[in-house]
Amino acid sequence: MLLRSVPRLFAGLLVCLSVLLSVLLAGCSTAQGPASPASSRSASSGHGNPSAGSGTATPSWARGMATVRVSRLPSEARQTLALIDKGGPFPYTQDGVVFGNRERRLPRHERGYYHEYTVKTPGARTRGARRLITGQHAELYYTDDHYDTFRAVLR
Repeated sequence: MLLRSVPRLFAGLLVCLSVLLSVLLAGCSTAQGPASPASSRSASSGHGNPSAGSGTATPSWARGMATVRVSRLPSEARQTLALIDKGGPFPYTQDGVVFGNRERRLPRHERGYYHEYTVKTPGARTRGARRLITGQHAELYYTDDHYDTFRAVLR
């Protein structure tokens, strides 16, 4: 009795293995490349490369940086971005001033290339540490630690 069921078990096992192999091969054949160090490093903090697998290419100015989609920014950052897109009015007198990039965390450009805008921090008595930085060619960067690290914002 046991010997008669061995061929059926073997056939069932082969079917399961072939289905499993098909699924694995289909998953390995996607167009996604390996994660960059920046996106791997920030993925654990919830700030990975949201464009991965979405079919959206990362713009050249954002390559090599951690990225974040506008929809994943804090609501206060999205509100500030809406004001930037409208041209103001801005709640802080410092909004729109030239960002000097003294920390050199962003690509180097001539003075006046970047401008900074405050992102409100709930509960903060001061401007807080969060900023949006714009570049002359539609670049957009977000920092939540007062220029220590930046993420390229993808629209």
